[in-house]
Amino acid sequence: MERTYVMVKPDGVKRGLVGDIVSRFERAGLTIENMSVFHATEERINNHYPSHDGWFNAVGTKTKEAYERDGLDIVETFGSADPVTIGKVVKSWLAEYMTSGPVVGMILKGNRAISIVRKLVGHTFPSEAAPGTIRGDYSIDSPDLANVEKRSIKNLVHASGDPEEAANEIQLWFGE
Repeated sequence: MERTYVMVKPDGVKRGLVGDIVSRFERAGLTIENMSVFHATEERINNHYPSHDGWFNAVGTKTKEAYERDGLDIVETFGSADPVTIGKVVKSWLAEYMTSGPVVGMILKGNRAISIVRKLVGHTFPSEAAPGTIRGDYSIDSPDLANVEKRSIKNLVHASGDPEEAANEIQLWFGE
């Protein structure tokens, strides 16, 4: 059986969606192995999300593409068009968002838990998430609104992307 890490982010906790989100995973047949409320520190968030140029470049490139698609001036917002520089700013917005309130972390276990959770959670951008997914049903946030407001996208849930990431996140949050 596969294990994965899932976190209900501050917006999901503030909106009282934890029970609904957890029940989606349980109804899919996943087992909660451990669950806890955390008050994330900036240090923990900086350890949770990568801090290398490859990650900054990927995030910055996605942000740059969203700005171009929406006809926004990237240099006006970020002071640069360099994806790594943009990625670092986006990570600072993410740290601010993730430390703005409590989060609920959990270890879920089940057959193909990582891919099942990611299907249930939906697309990273709630405005593009399919109806029936957590993000598609409970959020309408979008990159253009987040970028204009100079903040992270409020997308309710974090879900590990692969077994290595899940193992690292479980260790970081639960020490197992």
